[in-house]
Amino acid sequence: MYEKRKAKRLEEKSEITITIVSGGKKSPEEKIMYNQSKDISVLGARIKANSFLPINTLLKIDFTLKNPHQMMISTLGKVKWIKSLFANESYEAGMEFVHTPGDVTQQLAIYISYKQNIKYLNPV
Repeated sequence: MYEKRKAKRLEEKSEITITIVSGGKKSPEEKIMYNQSKDISVLGARIKANSFLPINTLLKIDFTLKNPHQMMISTLGKVKWIKSLFANESYEAGMEFVHTPGDVTQQLAIYISYKQNIKYLNPV
């Protein structure tokens, strides 16, 4: 099967804070949500949300990398796809990072490479 992804993904759950920057008429009333990412790359993330996020909703995402320094990452992302889980009680969405500063992209790349190397050296 052809892989569409342009960057390696790290499957790792992380607590995230999502702030809706803009989203149109069908955006949730709640502007700040606490959710979870399911995987991440330098270009985007797959998130689990408790509210429907319309496609093209602009979000601010804050999360902490699980490394010894517990580095906080903050960036903007745009919802590219969303699907309902559990009868519209929770959702999974794909988010593309936009306007991400170069240093944040570099920190993510280093972190993902580091975590993947550890997993490769210490398979479960």
